[in-house]
Amino acid sequence: MEVSKLKQVVHQTPLDLDAIPREITEEDQDIFRKIISTDLSSEQKQRVVRPSRVYSQQQYVLAIHWHPEFIPMELIQKRIDAAFPNRSDELIIPTQHNIPLRYDGFTGVEVDCYSKGFNRKVQLLFHFENSKFEHADVFRAMLWHTFQYRSSQLFDFIDTILEPSREERLQKAASETGADEELVSFVRIYTLKLLQLIDENRAITPPEAIKNKLVRNYFDELRNTYDSRLINRAQVFLNAVKAIVKKHFTLEYFYETEEVIEEGRALGAGIVIPHPEQFWPILLADYDVDGYEVWNPQSQEYTEFLINVVNRHNRARRGSEKPILVFMGDDTHMSEKIKDPLLQEKEKSGREIGVQAAWDDLSIRKTLIVANSERPRIISEYRSRLLS
Repeated sequence: MEVSKLKQVVHQTPLDLDAIPREITEEDQDIFRKIISTDLSSEQKQRVVRPSRVYSQQQYVLAIHWHPEFIPMELIQKRIDAAFPNRSDELIIPTQHNIPLRYDGFTGVEVDCYSKGFNRKVQLLFHFENSKFEHADVFRAMLWHTFQYRSSQLFDFIDTILEPSREERLQKAASETGADEELVSFVRIYTLKLLQLIDENRAITPPEAIKNKLVRNYFDELRNTYDSRLINRAQVFLNAVKAIVKKHFTLEYFYETEEVIEEGRALGAGIVIPHPEQFWPILLADYDVDGYEVWNPQSQEYTEFLINVVNRHNRARRGSEKPILVFMGDDTHMSEKIKDPLLQEKEKSGREIGVQAAWDDLSIRKTLIVANSERPRIISEYRSRLLS
């Protein structure tokens, strides 16, 4: 059926599922090539290099938790230069999920680990001076294993939608979101198409594209064919399915937290625990780390409490122990910057590398001063550790 005729049919209520072609069309192929592409148009490049706001008063830029994704570093550097034209000191290190990347003398990565003692997946930020990472063969192999295993969650996600053996999970998500049988069938039809597209295009698909976000991006592209209200309902349902999949995802194939820390420390890594309020037991584990992230766009509720926890720890430490440092993470995902504004996740797209509002919150600043944890000192101290 021609695309124009299909649009007329699918905009009707109720949705005519029989009108949806089950075979892979050229339009389907075009959508898939678009969502896996790492090529940027001129317009997208401009979105990267032009920040929505200039922080002309910010002199210190600390950014040790952010995700470049597939955006070139040279464009990101132009954005940083434009956003902070009067900065006098900085420590900026990217932390892609399980993929080490370099920026301005340092290498960083965010690693998924398994803390067996409290049966929880946790994440750690590792930072290296570049030369220390040159012979990190074992650590690189651990990261690659972790990257591949985390990527496999996409197929667990897809199987949950398509496989009859997972029907109970799917119905739970439908019940939670009010998804009717018609919507579930719609999602199944296009999820099967997505699986077929992945299989047919393995040779041209970047490994970094194989992740849960691929499902969301695929359905967003269907807005050119279907009413956005239908796609919005599908996305709500898919998010519920994804949450259930994550809850049941086996953790034992991740490396244990202590193993990853030991290997990183042997290479001279700095290590930071990001958004610890999402997994409180990690604060009790006494891991060998340099600091805690006390503020994050996803973790803002307990910032002052966490600063006080660090302060109490440091006051009680023995003379030979290095103090725990206070960090804040903007958790910026750069791929959000290049999307059509109508398709952006507003909360994510509003994040900016090096912008963590809590540093300048008057109430929190009082706590930071008492803890001797203001941003200039943290930049200097942590950089010194990474270079030593």
